[in-house]
Amino acid sequence: MKALRFYEFGDFTNLKCEELPEATLAPDEVRVRVVAASINPSDANNIQGKMEGTTLPRIPGRDFAGIVVDGPAGLRGVQVWGTGGDIGFTRDGSHAEFIVIPAEAVVSKPANLTFEEAACVGVNFVTAYEGIAARGQVRAGETVLVTGARGGVGQAVLLLGQALGAKLIAVDRKPFDAGAYEGVDLLGYIDTSRQDLRDAVRELTGGKGVGLAFDCVGGELFEPVLSTLARSGRQIVIASVGTRRVSFDLRDFYHSRLTLMGVDSRVLTVTACAKLLNLMAPLFAEGGLKPAKISKRGSLQNARELYSYVSGSGAGKAVFVFD
Repeated sequence: MKALRFYEFGDFTNLKCEELPEATLAPDEVRVRVVAASINPSDANNIQGKMEGTTLPRIPGRDFAGIVVDGPAGLRGVQVWGTGGDIGFTRDGSHAEFIVIPAEAVVSKPANLTFEEAACVGVNFVTAYEGIAARGQVRAGETVLVTGARGGVGQAVLLLGQALGAKLIAVDRKPFDAGAYEGVDLLGYIDTSRQDLRDAVRELTGGKGVGLAFDCVGGELFEPVLSTLARSGRQIVIASVGTRRVSFDLRDFYHSRLTLMGVDSRVLTVTACAKLLNLMAPLFAEGGLKPAKISKRGSLQNARELYSYVSGSGAGKAVFVFD
């Protein structure tokens, strides 16, 4: 099979498109013919040695959609989608013609999604669901603030929050761009390069603050986001841009009975992610959720170009498409 592989960390010239033997299946595994696989920033960071726990050599790639071609008879021919914090890091990933996953990680993709669309759900929506629904327990009518709202996870949180009946405040450091939030009904938008975050949130919420903040930025923005929470509010943190250490007023924190939660999609295996995708499948099937827009398509031979696009400031998803 054709596959991308890297033997050492560094720039994207370390990606090699090779002909590799197909892996031998264990009794509890299936082989999936990959029809489409998207590229995430974490895939690019993995090549560059910015992720932890990767064993080399490795086929990268977390998100995929395809068809089961080998394994238990009852699963052959099933059209699947998937992602995982292990694939591409400690087990070979999706940027190959075939991927081997546990049989219990097989989950049918929604029939209304193309393979390319299904391959663009993975990391972003699993992270969003784990944070806003599984951990954050968002309630219908609750106000949710999302930082880094133009990013992949931020967009997924907004769409998922809307599907779950939340009121949404998007936060970014750029002027408002209606096209970036198409399909999302926002309570408000805050440009942190021009507005004070806490004051803007208080104005939008009548002084109450937000019930749940999903912080895709962290770092210096962590404490300002914490200050936007209402009493008994919760803050989800998935990143720490710029600095890993933060500080805040501990007395205000416990007097307001706040809750901090960290979410790391890397700890969710392909099997754990399959369960979350299965929970979200009805929302995609009914049209309540839509995958990210695809900006670039290519083959494995275009790997360096597509990885560079994702690693830069490219908007939308880049996808490998297989014949």
